Amino acid sequence: MPRGEYLGEFEQMILLTVARLADQAYGISIIEELHGRTGTEPAVASVYAALDRLERRGFVVSKVGESTPERGGRAKRYFALVPAGAVALHRSRNALDSLWEGLELDTDGLV
Repeated sequence: MPRGEYLGEFEQMILLTVARLADQAYGISIIEELHGRTGTEPAVASVYAALDRLERRGFVVSKVGESTPERGGRAKRYFALVPAGAVALHRSRNALDSLWEGLELDTDGLV
């Protein structure tokens, strides 16, 4: 893979969450799913910045849904993983698996 095409950890987490949520992947649902699965609660701005970056790279697409009264007339922006995003996730996983292969780390006494 050419330099600069690897996914960062947060980008991987966002793409995996979008894939998991399928047609219900929008900002707040992504944050809630990340929080529920990892215990961390990323900032809304960080999630949208990552989604915008991933969309520019061609790994997700977005569409605007219908406006809803409970959101003050604002519409949700939904995201979907596209094949290039799935390929990027697999490449990242394969690279990390290769680096981990045969490596044993001593975590005793580490914080």
